[in-house]
Amino acid sequence: MKAALKCAQTALKEGEVPIGAVVVLDGKVISRGHNRRTKKQVATAHAEVEAIEKACKKLKSWRIPECEIYVTLEPCPMCMGAMLNARIKKCYFGAYEAKGRTLTSEIANANLLNHKIEVEGGVMEKECAAVLSNFFKEMRVRTKLNAES
Repeated sequence: MKAALKCAQTALKEGEVPIGAVVVLDGKVISRGHNRRTKKQVATAHAEVEAIEKACKKLKSWRIPECEIYVTLEPCPMCMGAMLNARIKKCYFGAYEAKGRTLTSEIANANLLNHKIEVEGGVMEKECAAVLSNFFKEMRVRTKLNAES
């Protein structure tokens, strides 16, 4: 998860929502990703999708069932779908989606595509949540200052 947090810091430096992800094979990070939606102006430019795409290219397969993914925030339904499609073995995530807008457990256990994903949440939860909380606090301050100008 520390590697995913470093990816989140990269996103933060680029002005993106600080979410990071890494794909791991046999205990080694094989790909990294971070949010790039604003920079790319692409709705699917999530950290998980970027990390999965890079892992698939590296392993020369769209199926990566030996891999695990670590992501700093509970995945959205699209990213869970990407994990299912890639046949990822396990997803570890840090912070829980505060607004509860995910279907993480339901999607992971739905046996879609004859595949289920093991999920473990709350890994380094405080550290992952703090990065996001600080980003949104600073964003609200900037928005307020701009409105007052």
